[in-house]
Amino acid sequence: MSSFSPLEDQIRECFGRVVYTHKTHEKMAEGCAGTLQSYKIAQIAVSAVTAFSALSSIFSNAVALRIGTVALSAVSIWLTGYLKGIDPGGTAQKHRDAAASLWSIRESYLSLLTDLRVNSIDKEEAIRRREQLQTKLDAIYKGAPQTNSAAYGLAQVALKQNDEYTFSDAEIDKFVPASLRKGKGC
Repeated sequence: MSSFSPLEDQIRECFGRVVYTHKTHEKMAEGCAGTLQSYKIAQIAVSAVTAFSALSSIFSNAVALRIGTVALSAVSIWLTGYLKGIDPGGTAQKHRDAAASLWSIRESYLSLLTDLRVNSIDKEEAIRRREQLQTKLDAIYKGAPQTNSAAYGLAQVALKQNDEYTFSDAEIDKFVPASLRKGKGC
């Protein structure tokens, strides 16, 4: 095992970075989806108020009501145009796709670490697999959308405080057959 120590340390670092990047892309996707939902709700609200105002102006000769209707129509057009230009739904999907690609790499790094720890592969095989993972990871990073510090902060909270990546033995025992359980009385 001692011959793997520097190699294992480096692979652990890579694994940790992928875990954080994966979770950051998930948080970016959630944020973009939330932005889209907020804009869509605003669009519906402005459209509803515009329709009500337009209908009311038919029965009223109030100039202010007609001006308000025109203003609301302009806001509705601007909001629709703005949404067409930013596409938070498409961005959310790109972040989901990046996270899905990173999940496979994350799990491969974990398997590589396990194989190293139980001595089921030699140093040369570990290096070969590490290089393959780095090549795949490089391709994913080149095609992935940018993340931001806010999403990284949310990923930190999710991973460090909310344990979004970890499971207790009791939780895992609920998913596996009795013969594979670690806990007693499950």
